[in-house]
Amino acid sequence: MIWIELFLTFLKIGAFTFGGGYAMLPLIQSEVERHGWLTQAEVVDFIAVSESTPGPLAINMATFVGIRTGGVFGAVCATLGVVLPSFVIILIVAKFYEKFRKSRAVDGVMYGLRPAVIGLIGAAFLSVGMTVFFPNGLQTTVFSGAGFWLSFGIFVISAVLAFKKLHPIAIIGISAVIGIVAGYGLGL
Repeated sequence: MIWIELFLTFLKIGAFTFGGGYAMLPLIQSEVERHGWLTQAEVVDFIAVSESTPGPLAINMATFVGIRTGGVFGAVCATLGVVLPSFVIILIVAKFYEKFRKSRAVDGVMYGLRPAVIGLIGAAFLSVGMTVFFPNGLQTTVFSGAGFWLSFGIFVISAVLAFKKLHPIAIIGISAVIGIVAGYGLGL
């Protein structure tokens, strides 16, 4: 039954990833593509939409995939699946926080998780970047297309504005306007 499959898949994603939505992206992408719920291009498109809407990325992805494949109840199942592990872990941590707050073992675990989280975020960055900039694989012909240079330009402008400490909402708005003008005005 699709609802159980949605719940269990997103429960696995929620249980085995640390570091938030970006760290979850490689596993989300792998699972939804493996099940045929979204294509690679649809995952990238939804990441863009999810980043411009309120709410955490993983919850938005779970809800979208759930509603698309199993209707409203599918959305509830997928969202509950991705949220439940974190909710249970937070309850357990809150219960024992004072007792283990200064534990060297807990500090060691947290220190050890940092490189893994950074690696997962890097993998998500590379995966999404490859899909956006090289949708048909690494081919030199991609550099001759206006779409590549426009996407690359938006990326560079966004990176520069982010380092200049411009508010993320402004960066998203500017990128959206550039994309809309290019898409509709230039026919890309």
